[in-house]
Amino acid sequence: MAVVSQPLPLATSPALRLTDSHGRVIHDLRVSITDNCNYKCVYCRTGEHGAQYPELAIEDYFRLIRLFVGLGITKVRLTGGEPLLRRGVVDLVQQLARLRTVFNEPLDLALTTNGHLLDSLAQPLKSAGLNRVTVSMDAVDAPTFERITRVPGSFEKVLAGIRAARETGLTPIKINCVLLRGFNDDQIEGFARFAREEDVVVRFIEFMPLEEGRLWTPEIVVPLKEIVARISRVLPLMELAPHEASETARRYGFADGAGEIGIIAPVTQAFCGACSRVRLTSDGKIRTCLFSQTDHDLYGRMRAGESDAELRAFIAQTIQGKEARHHIGEPGFLKPSRSMVHIGG
Repeated sequence: MAVVSQPLPLATSPALRLTDSHGRVIHDLRVSITDNCNYKCVYCRTGEHGAQYPELAIEDYFRLIRLFVGLGITKVRLTGGEPLLRRGVVDLVQQLARLRTVFNEPLDLALTTNGHLLDSLAQPLKSAGLNRVTVSMDAVDAPTFERITRVPGSFEKVLAGIRAARETGLTPIKINCVLLRGFNDDQIEGFARFAREEDVVVRFIEFMPLEEGRLWTPEIVVPLKEIVARISRVLPLMELAPHEASETARRYGFADGAGEIGIIAPVTQAFCGACSRVRLTSDGKIRTCLFSQTDHDLYGRMRAGESDAELRAFIAQTIQGKEARHHIGEPGFLKPSRSMVHIGG
């Protein structure tokens, strides 16, 4: 991919920002650049399959992302699968860092990774223009962690990646932990200490029905109130104000001021009313919600030769149909056609 030496301005008016039919402004784009992964986390994958959907060329992801940015997207997060497996990911970050939003500001560029390859890629990503990383990490002791990932030696690799990211300034580093009752919920207090010791923001995520094995039940979910109560017994917490209305995590600080915990509670305390996100899958489909039953084929239209103006109109029309909310726990709830690893985190 050719390196662009100057910022790329976008001529779209701020008045034309993406807004859905429920009045929500959509400014956060999550782009999966692969559904391949080098881990087989038991809450996510059956362990029997690798990539199931085709990947686009890095140049195609860039063109599609640029269309969204021209419509008002201000934050882009690269995801997978495991995005650091994709050749060209550093080049893509460099290209995106040259873009400007409709407000003539740099994009807010982030990446979610399992951290296994981060120790060697942290500095190249930072130099290319990445702002920060989120690392998926579901235990703070090596045996439990490796039982989850099913990859020997993975704990030390991820720990090294987190520390490399901190040293290169990809901060604040967020650590995402998906909790499953009876499986890794004994890690809660240890993660609270880890947040303070490693200077990271640990975010616990309620387990959602998005795994390949389709084993989700409400009883597996560890709810927000329980997490807060357990941590507070050993390290007192106090609730913090959100950074913005559409923030997904409820924020908590420790009473002595050192460290932060976040809890993302889509099951017990859904935040759909302030949702600002849209997703692009690795094969170029728009998904307006994690639990959408329909994909919208943006790449197919691009491949068929539609102009940028036509593609932008398709994006805007698709966003208008964004769902009001998910229906987890309600009668008739249907799990999405793709699991999380095939949607993008």
